[in-house]
Amino acid sequence: MENNLTLHLKMFNSKIKLMNQTQSRDLTLSANEARNLHSDIFDLLNQISALSQELSKKSTETTINVIGMDGGTF
Repeated sequence: MENNLTLHLKMFNSKIKLMNQTQSRDLTLSANEARNLHSDIFDLLNQISALSQELSKKSTETTINVIGMDGGTF
């Protein structure tokens, strides 16, 4: 999954890993890092929203197949 992440999300993930490894209690981001992370997160949320709407539209389109049957020689 990490291969699909943007550069800024990968950098944030690395900082969190380092924070956990060093048992640190604080994480500091520069203003630029915070802006980039914010932008990437909202891009992902927009993609999720678009996919959810697309799936919702597909799930409401119901296909009805009518099958005709007769008793034959029964």
